[in-house]
Amino acid sequence: MWADKLIIQYEEGRKELGRMKKRLGHTEEDRMDKRQINGMINDMSFAIDWMKTGRRPGNRRGVDKRSVYQRTVLVDMDLMPSLDIQPEPRELEREEKQALVNMLIDLSHRERQCYLLHMAQGWSMQEIADELGIKKPSVQKFIERAKNKLKRKISCHTNVI
Repeated sequence: MWADKLIIQYEEGRKELGRMKKRLGHTEEDRMDKRQINGMINDMSFAIDWMKTGRRPGNRRGVDKRSVYQRTVLVDMDLMPSLDIQPEPRELEREEKQALVNMLIDLSHRERQCYLLHMAQGWSMQEIADELGIKKPSVQKFIERAKNKLKRKISCHTNVI
């Protein structure tokens, strides 16, 4: 099948990128090349996962074919008349945007990067580590620190109100 051949080609390309990355040194130019190669490896991994599963990787809101039967039980609305509790998406007001910026500004650059990639973009900690060229436990620590800082900021804000 053509899709299987394509997956094999992508996996070979990803391996070759890994070999290229290992051959690079520690100069500033090589570090920039490594970041670029990491991005290409992540993109290829994403595409491979998509081709293998037939759905967008990391998509937590999509219906997974394995769980479709679990979700069909809720079709009878007489049993549960009001399950529509999801708020409608809306544009944030200027004040709300400013409040978010004020909360995020207290985070260090790396904490903000890791937190937003993980919480807003849904990246795994390993994906973030690979992209930023740091270790996974470091990513986890940055995210924990960011969450703690934001919790403190939110609790101070609610105590004032």
